[in-house]
Order: sequence, then C-alpha cells, then structure tokens
Amino acid sequence: MYVGFSSATGKLSSSHYILGWSFRMNEVAVPLNPSQLPSFLRAKKSEKRLKYKDVVEDWELQCSHRFPYKDLFIATKGFKDSEILGSGGFGCVYKGVLPATIEEVAVKKISHNSRQGIREFMMEIASLGRMRHKHLVHLRGWCKHKDELLLVYDLMPNGSLGDILFNHKKSGILNWEQRFRILKGVASALLYLHEEWEQVVVHRDVKANNVLVDADMNARLGDFGLARLYDHGKEACTTHIVGTLGYMAPELSRTGKATTHCDVFSYGAMLLEVACGRPPIDPNASSSQVLLSDWVRERWAAGCIIEAADPKLDNEYVSEEMELVMKLGLICCQKMPEARPTMRQVTCYLDGSDNLPSDISPEYLNVNGNKLYADLCSSSLGGTMGGGVISSGSLKDGRY
Repeated sequence: MYVGFSSATGKLSSSHYILGWSFRMNEVAVPLNPSQLPSFLRAKKSEKRLKYKDVVEDWELQCSHRFPYKDLFIATKGFKDSEILGSGGFGCVYKGVLPATIEEVAVKKISHNSRQGIREFMMEIASLGRMRHKHLVHLRGWCKHKDELLLVYDLMPNGSLGDILFNHKKSGILNWEQRFRILKGVASALLYLHEEWEQVVVHRDVKANNVLVDADMNARLGDFGLARLYDHGKEACTTHIVGTLGYMAPELSRTGKATTHCDVFSYGAMLLEVACGRPPIDPNASSSQVLLSDWVRERWAAGCIIEAADPKLDNEYVSEEMELVMKLGLICCQKMPEARPTMRQVTCYLDGSDNLPSDISPEYLNVNGNKLYADLCSSSLGGTMGGGVISSGSLKDGRY
C-alpha cells in the first residue's frame, strides 16, 4: 500500500503546503500538536499573510491572467510614490518589475466604491483582454484586491505621445517621419476596434496623451477605461458624456451616444495636434488661434496651410504629407457626424491608396458643415438633451 498527498489549483495560481502529518501502521496515529507546527502558522504571521490574500468570486473565474496581489505589491515596491508613472481620473499608474520573470510592467491602480460597477468593468476588461493588435497597448492581466482593481500592461519606455510633443525636455524628439508613422499606427488600431474585432469598440478618449510610444517609437493606443462595446450592426446605447474637451464630438452633448463617428472626430483633432505641435484648445494663444481647427482652416483658406506646421520641425517634413494630415484632420472634425470619413477611409488616405475628395475646401467645411449641423440640431428641438459629466479617464503622464 502507498500513502501520499494530492491537491489541485483549479484555474488560479496557488500553493499548497503539508505542515505536519501522523501515520502509523495497525495502530492509532499519534495526535498532532499544533504548537509544534512550523512557526509561520502562528497568529501574528498569519495576519500578515491575510494582508495579501485574494478573495475570489465565481464571476472572476471567467477572466484570465489574474495576478496575485502580493506579486504586484512586490513589483511596485509596495506601490511606492517613487514608482508612479502618472496619475489621473481613474487612479495611478506604477512602474513595476514582476518578481517571477523580472519583466518590467505598468500597473494601473483603480479604486472603485461600487461592487456592481467594478464587476461590470471587469467583464468589459475580459473582452478587451482578448484583443490583439500591434498598435494597441497589451493588457497582460489584472488583480482585484478589496475595492481596488489593478490592471497590468506592457511598459512603454517612451511614455505618451502628448508628453513627447509638449514636454520641453522631450520636445523635438519626434521627427516628421516618426510622427506620420505614429498617426498611421493609431488609425490602424482604430480600424481594428471599429470594424475588424468581434464587436464594435468605441474608445471615447482618443488623443495624443492616450497614445503610448514603445521602444521602437511605434504607436500603442491605450487607456480603455472609457471604452464601450456593442455588436456589429447594432446602435450604440446612450451613455454619460465622457472624454476630453477639444477632442469631444459636438453631437455628444445633444445625443449622449458615443459612436465610431465620435472617435473619428477625436482622431481628427489629434491629427492637427501632431502636425501643428499644439493642443486643440490653447487658452494662452491669441483670440484667432485659441481653437486649433479654426486657425488651420483659416490658413487653408488663405492658401498657406503649411504655415500651421509645428515650428519645432524646422521645415524638415514632406510638404505633401503635412498638407494631407492637416486637411484630413479638418475633414474628420466636421460637425456633421455622417460627413466624417470612416477609419477605413482614413487609412486609405494616409497610405496613399486613395486621394482626398477633390471638392473639399475650407469654405465647404466651414459653411456647409455649420449649416448641416444647424439643420440637424433644429430637427431635434423639443427632444431630450443628452446629460452627464465631462470627465477624463486619462493620466497626466505615462497614460495607460
């Protein structure tokens, strides 16, 4: 006869220990004395172990890649302030080194007081975690500890595109070739989200600060904290108005519905931002240049749109590409949602497989765009205005 021990971990990683045993053939086994068991079982140290204990609910088993809280605690040096990469509306992002693999990661720590809310958010993360695209930030895993949700991403060593563009210590790092490649990368990622994945994904906060740059200076679209999913062929549901001023499509305040058209508007604002080296809204600029899109449109009307290019580039760019990006940015920012191109059309314009419409002019965008939008608004008088709170789910530095 053989005597042994067996155990099973199920879907979650865990450790099993044999602390003591008593066995005797044909006689009564000697009772175990708990005081003689290994010292780490004593009450004082047991409390320390409970500090890192993960309480797992049934629904969490549907979400793969769950990290033990203790591993992330160690990785971030106890979520030490010195490891913070950035902070924002949802929480802080910490730099971490996984103890088992010595890999560098970014750990986003989100506090949430609503148990139901965090469950819904986790189910959405489960869907987002299945996405695979070279221009999306890869969600490596997650952990739930008490009222906190921890998301683990690949670390992007160059931070955010916005930080590179506007941080004086980093400004000028990106040349035009790199900027143009980054813009095409983000367009490819949005096309994947809108049309090529199993569901339609509306990002809802596309901007330079939410585009991370990897070690090879390639774009990775991140921060899906505001993203919404719905089935292809269905309509988006009305939701709260969220996003960032300057990037938010004007129809959001009226309908409250986030659609792929809204992402296209935000992407258009980012095209202008990257080309001009200026944010969409600059309160410190002269009155005629506060709104970047209006200023670029005026330069186009005056026949000198290229004058709006980022002066930090020192005229080192391909004029045809710069002009294309600026005009495409204005076309994407049209007030009439249906007048904006799809991300598939945008990618065709950027890779040169299609040309911009020949009848598009600054006068057309300005006059017809406003008229179409005015007609749209007047037809909805008496209806219910979309409500909500404008908020930003991005981080000030090192966004994820």
